[in-house]
Amino acid sequence: MQRYFIDQAYQPSVEISGEAHHHMSRVMRMTVDDQVFLVFNDQTAVKAKIVAIDNEQVTLEEVEKDDLQRELPIDVTIASGFPKGEKLELIVQKGTELGAHDFIAFPGESSVAKWDAKKQQKKQQRLNKIAQEAAEQSHRQVLPTVNFASEKELIAHFTDYDAVLIAYEESAKQGEQAQLVQTFQQLKAGQKLLVVFGPEGGLTPKEIESFQTAGAKLCGLGPRILRTETAPFYLLSAASFYYELQH
Repeated sequence: MQRYFIDQAYQPSVEISGEAHHHMSRVMRMTVDDQVFLVFNDQTAVKAKIVAIDNEQVTLEEVEKDDLQRELPIDVTIASGFPKGEKLELIVQKGTELGAHDFIAFPGESSVAKWDAKKQQKKQQRLNKIAQEAAEQSHRQVLPTVNFASEKELIAHFTDYDAVLIAYEESAKQGEQAQLVQTFQQLKAGQKLLVVFGPEGGLTPKEIESFQTAGAKLCGLGPRILRTETAPFYLLSAASFYYELQH
């Protein structure tokens, strides 16, 4: 069953126009009595049926609420240094499926990829579309957003989070495995975690120092060295195991 994110608070009857209307009426060729899932911006999800449809809008009414909790208890934001090629698309798509709350992309000192403001804007639009499609596919109750930031802007946002971790391969090489678990143990439902991942080539000592000075802590992600696009998936899977499968 199709799932649509609606940018308004929950209400039992709703009129939809724009892209969602086009998708229902023209792409899916839906008619009266067809059913869909609607997710409102307050995270309320419902099964709804079409009661009227025309060239301008679709009117739907709630059938029943979708009460299954599909979100991680904590909000995990993934910050990725610009990777090469289409790796950022993969991180956003699979990260959304695994429960990431938001994504931030920043130009790491080791980043090979260089995107000017115009290209960043176009890239951001594409990435947010990928996140929306992945959220619909994986039946999320939150629609993740993808934003771009400079290193300075990223650091300024550290105070928005209850904990900030840096996925650091040197920590993995040294066998450090305690910080991630300790952080999970300290965070309570509803709190926010930011995890920073470097691009190919990793984070520089200067970046590590800047992040640590701003309050971030280094953490290893197991004994193996992971690619920049793989490490976020490890982190999100570990969070799912800790918060969802063990409890």
